Amino acid sequence: MARSKKTRKGGENGAKFAPRVKKVDRNAVDGKKSETGRKSGSRHNETLLKQASGNTSVKSKDVRHGSKKPVVLTLPTTVTAPLVIKPKQPKLTDEQKLLKLEDDPRLNQLLDQLEEGRDLSDTDQKWLNVQLDKIEQLMLSLGLTEGDDTPTQSPKKQLSDDELLNRFESGADLLKDYQQKD
Repeated sequence: MARSKKTRKGGENGAKFAPRVKKVDRNAVDGKKSETGRKSGSRHNETLLKQASGNTSVKSKDVRHGSKKPVVLTLPTTVTAPLVIKPKQPKLTDEQKLLKLEDDPRLNQLLDQLEEGRDLSDTDQKWLNVQLDKIEQLMLSLGLTEGDDTPTQSPKKQLSDDELLNRFESGADLLKDYQQKD
């Protein structure tokens, strides 16, 4: 049997196509608008049309996207120093804190002035009292001072120079005794 080529025509029994209609007539029948979208080049022609119409009160917006800020293409001349991060120091023990406080040159200088009989300024006196209180607290926490039954003086009351010096020196002696025990 002879082979026959397939054809695109449906023949007598094939589907019948709708009659050929112009595009304008077809859109009207389908209910679509005849032209959708903007015409080509309308982005550029729009500004010309607005200016020509005389409507100058409306600002013409540039429809192009993006930043208008100029970009610097050169490297900066100054170089910033890199951030230096200091490593954390380990926390000091009470003994180390006490030694550090007692080796303070300002504290030693103020105590020397007191021994000579000079008067200290209010700020120096307050600073000295705070430092001596810290030393006393550290010595109590280390157990270097004897728990005397004598009541402590109120912090508002100013200690005399001799009392301050005695308090400091007794703490230094007890600290040396404590260090020698180890």
